[in-house]
Amino acid sequence: MGKIVTMGEIMLRLSTPGNERFIQATKFDINYGGGEANVAVSLSNYGHDAEFVTAVPDNPIGECAIAALRKYGVETKHIAKCGDRLGIYYLETGASMRASNVVYDRANSSIATATADKFDFDAIFDGADWFHFTGITPAVSDVAAEVTEAACKAAKAKGVTVSCDLNFRKKLWSSEKAQKVMTNLMQYVDVCIGNEEDAEKVLGFKPGNTDVTSGELEMAGYVDIFNQMCDKFGFKYVISSLRESFSASHNGWSACIMDGKTREFYRSTRYDINPIVDRVGGGDSFAGGLICGLMDGKDMKAALEFAVSASALKHTIPGDFNLVTRAEVESCDGSGRVQR
Repeated sequence: MGKIVTMGEIMLRLSTPGNERFIQATKFDINYGGGEANVAVSLSNYGHDAEFVTAVPDNPIGECAIAALRKYGVETKHIAKCGDRLGIYYLETGASMRASNVVYDRANSSIATATADKFDFDAIFDGADWFHFTGITPAVSDVAAEVTEAACKAAKAKGVTVSCDLNFRKKLWSSEKAQKVMTNLMQYVDVCIGNEEDAEKVLGFKPGNTDVTSGELEMAGYVDIFNQMCDKFGFKYVISSLRESFSASHNGWSACIMDGKTREFYRSTRYDINPIVDRVGGGDSFAGGLICGLMDGKDMKAALEFAVSASALKHTIPGDFNLVTRAEVESCDGSGRVQR
């Protein structure tokens, strides 16, 4: 098993019970989560040595966030304790034609204000095999973007493989700012993960003739943009999840991958997810599954199948974390039959 380091923001998640709207709710369900933290939990559950790096306030809420990670075996020894607050996000889970809604309360959070000198990247990446970050972290603040680049530089200096899930968040920054910051960070990235919106909004690539609401996914468009991305950035692999959004409760789910050297292209098995219990963290569970597969030495097709199966299962689990085992992922056939 390998050592994977992820870095980003862990937040307090306050979600309305069931499918209640914010205006109806008289209480919130409490969880902790965030893009890179979710990936670390997945990898720890699969048996890898996973470490999460962030900054949290030195108070009981910060300790609760750390405890949520430790519960699932994630290493937290390099988490900085600084700043004034833990970021919060509020979630209203949609159903049928009503979309889910997220409201952020994360301005001036600990990770948004923590400078690079709060992290000993030489120690953090000692013995590491893989480093993963997302486009959410540099979107949080200009300081967080600088810390992300410092981490990438340190990882590459140690010969660590770097992956990035582009994860465009329009509530955090504009497409113009995202392209400026993320295009620079791509020089450090070996494995690029995203979807059709991420490729367009973050890097400026758009697959042709694709409408995710109709279920029509034009694979030739993905081949085209993958080739362009590999030509421009020299990625080892480019991967896109393929979500067909029929409603908030019903999605088609698959993915595709390209080998940057051979330009071999592959599309995975497709899962029909209906009803969705909780889609938040679905992309992170996909990234965690992909990293696990590649770290295990699987070929790109097998790694992609593992990732898609893992993320399909995540859609059935409340909360940000994908609480499934390696064996459950490998035995998933989409039937949902009782295991006796």
